[in-house]
Amino acid sequence: MRIDRIVTRGGDGGKTSLGDGSRLSKHAPRIELLGAIDEANASLGILMLYLEGESRQIVASVQNDLFDLGADMCKPGTDGKRLTDAALLRYESTIAALNKDIAPLTSFVLPGGSVAAAHCHMARTLVRRAERLACALAENEEINPLAIRTLNRLSDLMFVLGRAMNDQGRGDVLWVPGQ
Repeated sequence: MRIDRIVTRGGDGGKTSLGDGSRLSKHAPRIELLGAIDEANASLGILMLYLEGESRQIVASVQNDLFDLGADMCKPGTDGKRLTDAALLRYESTIAALNKDIAPLTSFVLPGGSVAAAHCHMARTLVRRAERLACALAENEEINPLAIRTLNRLSDLMFVLGRAMNDQGRGDVLWVPGQ
C-alpha cells in the first residue's frame, strides 16, 4: 500500500469513497461506524503511552485488528474479509488469563483509578459505540458476522485490562449506590 496524496479534495462535497470505489455521505451509517472504529483505535493509541510489556503487546495487536475491521467495513458485503475467528479467540483467552489474577467484583466499577485504567475504560466506551453502530448497520446491510462479536469481546477485554491496570482490581473505583 502506498499513500502519496493526503489532500484530494474528494470529500469537500460531504461524500467519501469506500474501498470498492462507491461514494457515500459522510454521515451514512457505514461511515459513522468507520469513524467510531477510528475513534476507538485512537483512544488505544493514547492508552499505549501508559503501557509496557505484555499489556502494550495486547493493545498493539488490538489496534491492528481494528484496522482489519475497518478494512472489512469499508467494502460492502462479506467476501474477502480480514477479520477472522483468530482475533475473537485471542481476546477470549487473554480475558481469561488476565481475569484469573484479578480480585472478584463486589460492585460495578466506575471508570477511573490509574491513568491507564481510565484510558482502558474510555476505549471500552468507544468500542461499545462502534458495536452499537455495527448492530445498526447489520440490520440493513450484510456485514462480516464476526464484527459485532469481536467488538463485544474487545469491550470486555478493555474492561478486564482496565481492572488489571488498577492493581489487579484492588485499585478499582467502585460504585456506591446512593452516595
